[in-house]
This record gives sequence, structure tokens and C-alpha cells, in this order.
Amino acid sequence: MIPVFYRPEQSCDDAVRVSPSAGKPALVMSDWTSSAAISPHLDLRSFEPATNEMLYAAHGQAYVDGVLSCERANGFGTRSPGIAASLRYTTGSMMAAALHVLSNKAAGFNVAVSPTSGFHHAGHADAHGFCTFNGLMATSIHVHTLGLARRILIVDMDQHYGDGTDDIIERLGIDYVDHITAGKPYRTAAQALQCADLSSNAELRDKRYDLVLYQAGADIHVNDPLGGLLTTQQMIMRDELVFAGCAKHGVPLVWNLAGGYQRDAKGGIDPVLALHRNTMLACIKIAEGARTCVADGAVS
Repeated sequence: MIPVFYRPEQSCDDAVRVSPSAGKPALVMSDWTSSAAISPHLDLRSFEPATNEMLYAAHGQAYVDGVLSCERANGFGTRSPGIAASLRYTTGSMMAAALHVLSNKAAGFNVAVSPTSGFHHAGHADAHGFCTFNGLMATSIHVHTLGLARRILIVDMDQHYGDGTDDIIERLGIDYVDHITAGKPYRTAAQALQCADLSSNAELRDKRYDLVLYQAGADIHVNDPLGGLLTTQQMIMRDELVFAGCAKHGVPLVWNLAGGYQRDAKGGIDPVLALHRNTMLACIKIAEGARTCVADGAVS
């Protein structure tokens, strides 16, 4: 079973012209739970929202308080009370998923899912690019502070540079988070797939990371209006490479949704949902393979 940390409160249906991110958690969960190939493999779990203090660890207090009170614009450029209300839940989902895998000592593929977006452009005191609070960094700081993870690897396979993540790392002088993101180092499809191949990552192999956070962005698809690197099959390969690498080396993994902006003829996001569906199917495939290996004694 794949643990998925979801509460309806982490989704908000406030319409934003370009990005569906605020309402995507509910749409993705509806898609997954209605899929005969996916639903039987899901272990749906609740969680507590992130506290303001948890957010302060990654962001300035005045910034956090200003956004949550709607006195300051969010990453969508609005002061929507609905989006503000969802933000502690999106980060809380990521944190809960990380805490789960770090406390789970099972062999093989130790994975959990946070069906969330809107993280990697959020800087220490800056919201843009449809991102308001950086759940990747808030989670990394939280589990490190608790002593659960000494070093964390963020594998950001969204189409766009995770500038907010780097901003927080640099401003706070964080030396225990390594960050793979668009443009640093990958710029081409071949480079992206090479970065995704965690089986050959020497530091992962040597257990130098205690946790991997993977942004499985759908906007890297060739047909995305804001993307363009990978075909559908290459995206499936990307996902399987990341998942297989973590399974092989026994490193706990949490993944989330990140970007995706394609629309169908009716203005819906069915093309994006199909890509996120493929990621979950890849996750299930690797999880089932890892469990077979454990049963056969191939994974210690």
C-alpha cells in the first residue's frame, strides 16, 4: 500500500487563470481513487496542519503572518482567504509524509505521497510563481531539527528552477540539504534523465542521505505551455528511475505533484491528471517489485 497524506482542506477551488495548483489536490485524489489500477494500492491518511512556528523556521515570521491574514499577497498574486486557509495543510501533508517514512523501518521501497503543489518558488520572504510557502524546505528543516534526518536530497524534476528553495538554503546557511533542480544541473532531456537515475547516485548508495524529497512535476512534458523537455514515455522513465534508485539503496522517499499547466478542450486539466496518474502507477510498480525482492530475500 502507498501511504497518501490528504485532507480536503489542502485543496482550494479558487479559480486562477494559469495555474490549477490550488485546487489540484482534490482533482488528483478524485482521479486516483476512481482508478481501478490505483485505488486498491492507496492507504489514505489524515494529518495535522503545519503550525505557524513550523513555517517560521523556513520563512520570515512577518511574511508568514501577512500571508495567512491575507494582508500580503500569496504566490498567485491574490489575497484569497481560501488559499490562505489551505497553506498550512499543504505543508502539513508534506511534513506528515516525511515523518511517516522516517519512522517506518520496513525494508525495500519506503515511500509516501503528498498530493500537493506550490512549493519551490517560495523564498524566505517572497511568494511568486504560484508558490507561497516552501513545503520542501519547511519539511527538511523540521525533520532535521527533530534529529530524524541528518542530510536530505531534494530532487526537483519540475520544469522550472527552484529558486525559492535555493533562496532559503542560502539565506539560512543550510548545509544539510542538497538540491537538484532545472538548470542546476540539468537543461536537456538526457541530463534530466541522468539526474533522475538515483541508482547510480554515489552519495545515495553510500547512505549519505536519510531522506529524498521528489517533485514529480508534470510541466516538464513536451506539450506543457510552460514546459517542454520530456515526452510521456520519458516522464515515466524519469519516475521509475527515481523510485527504483531509492528502493535499491533503501532511502526513504516522499514525492509530490509540483507544476502542470496543460488544458483539455473543455478547459479542464485532464492531460495533467493523466501525467500524475502515470507517476502513481510507476510508484506502485516499483513498490510491488521491491516487496517481491524482500519476499525473495534479495533486499536486506
